[in-house]
Amino acid sequence: MAKLLPLILALLGLAAGGGAGFLLRPDPAPPLADAVNPCGDATAPVAALPVDSGHGDEGTGGTDFVKINNQFVIPVVHDTDIAALVVMSLSLEVVSGQTEAIYQREPKLRDVFLQVLFDHANAGGFDGVFTQLGRMDSLRAALTEVAQGAVGPQVVDVLITDLARQDL
Repeated sequence: MAKLLPLILALLGLAAGGGAGFLLRPDPAPPLADAVNPCGDATAPVAALPVDSGHGDEGTGGTDFVKINNQFVIPVVHDTDIAALVVMSLSLEVVSGQTEAIYQREPKLRDVFLQVLFDHANAGGFDGVFTQLGRMDSLRAALTEVAQGAVGPQVVDVLITDLARQDL
């Protein structure tokens, strides 16, 4: 009997855990078609809303995304020594139909982007918690500003698609 007690306790614990999990499980979410409109008639289904990019496209018909071909490698220098390397990939949100114009100006864009990224690194932007919202917003704003200066107003926004830091 003493040898069966651990087995009985294990089975009892397993059954109790399974029962508790079954009884405490969350209610399944209703399918989108069955969801109700919280602001109106309880029987009316929720209508799909159009997706807005939030950038005011001024009636141009939308935006396209242009991936900059190569990654950017930015050294983080401390006391004349390279302390880390930051690798970053960028994409541009541009007015529809301007993709080819962006690719034609890519060397100029890379140059101005690298200058902003080097300045950001030299100011300590990639030190510590470098992914804080304020730091990332200021970097994005600076990149967007120089992109619009180099290419024109067809650049809507700059997107940071990949970001990695490797300490050396």
